[in-house]
Amino acid sequence: MSLRYAKRMDNIKASEIRELLKLTQKPEVISFAGGLPAPELFPIEEMKKAAAKVMDERGAAALQYGPTEGYQPLREKIAKRMAKVHVDASADNILVTSGSQQGLDFVARAFIDPGDVIICESPTYLGAINAFKAYEPRFVEINMDDEGMILEDLEKALKENDNVKFIYVIPDFQNPSGKTWSIERRKGLLELANKYNVAIVEDNPYGELRFEGEIFPALQHYDTEGRVVFLGTFSKILTPGVRLGWICAKPEVLSKFIMIKQGADLQSSTTAQMEVDQLLEDYDLEEHIEKIKVVYKRRKDLMIKTMEEEFPEGVTWTDPDGGLFTWVVLPEHLNSRDLAVKALEKNVAYVPGGAFFPNGGRENAFRVNYSNMDEERIVEGIKRLGEVLREAVK
Repeated sequence: MSLRYAKRMDNIKASEIRELLKLTQKPEVISFAGGLPAPELFPIEEMKKAAAKVMDERGAAALQYGPTEGYQPLREKIAKRMAKVHVDASADNILVTSGSQQGLDFVARAFIDPGDVIICESPTYLGAINAFKAYEPRFVEINMDDEGMILEDLEKALKENDNVKFIYVIPDFQNPSGKTWSIERRKGLLELANKYNVAIVEDNPYGELRFEGEIFPALQHYDTEGRVVFLGTFSKILTPGVRLGWICAKPEVLSKFIMIKQGADLQSSTTAQMEVDQLLEDYDLEEHIEKIKVVYKRRKDLMIKTMEEEFPEGVTWTDPDGGLFTWVVLPEHLNSRDLAVKALEKNVAYVPGGAFFPNGGRENAFRVNYSNMDEERIVEGIKRLGEVLREAVK
């Protein structure tokens, strides 16, 4: 049998992270590969109570179709939560999605024609690369320093490409690098977007997970022209299993995504939306986020300390102020894909860095996650990685 698929299927590959996670399901594997929250922090009992209350009081409505935009009370609560990132929003600015990954796909559908240019950080989120690639864009990568994209390089790219549809960025605790954009760079990005009339897609799954100090204003805070599309999610601050995220945008922009969602899945789960709304009514989510931050900071600090003790000279890494990841850079002659095989032989896993560069060619880095493993396994896993790296740099 030979089926004739659409040409776009040639651009869709299995997610390297998902494929690697299949190899890490064995209990003996210490996995730093996935972007997984700590399951022991999930509010299981509170979710049980919320689910029971919804079914007892509004069961028929919870099991029925709902509006494409999402459950109104939940949209209102999400809009109020946007104040944490200094964005003034109302329910009219919010579309509930099935995770922020769906938001990335909707962005691609709304903006990308074959051959269009997408500007992104280098490196950038693998899930976004995969979502965008199906629609056949050309990626222009912009190097980063410790404050975010290098704006001189960004302006050069904007000058040289007249079909840029949007700039995709993760300004807070970036996946995979863990870096956070400075306030000055955020303002500079908006100035360039206004000057060259391009949209900005702001992916913000980790912004509330700042370990110390004040949360930085979102890019959308500085947006005076309605060109920023903000993607948020409950996956990292509540649970990923509810598969609820949101798009925050001006109503005239949001209307495009609402039409796309009608064709994609009609709506996100009514039951999940009502349960999360009930949870937000009865449970202190802010207190829950504080607990998450304490645990993740402790694990991050321990991982960094162990890297300092175990990794050989010539290997560097980022030390994030929040989020879930740190980024390890190897001497240029080393290939992190090859070393991943050796690491798996020692029952430890990470994500090779080449997958985070849409145009390829950069293999001497890898991403490690510190949120999912407990302290004992973090230390043991980094020690095993240290053995692999010391052998490789000999």
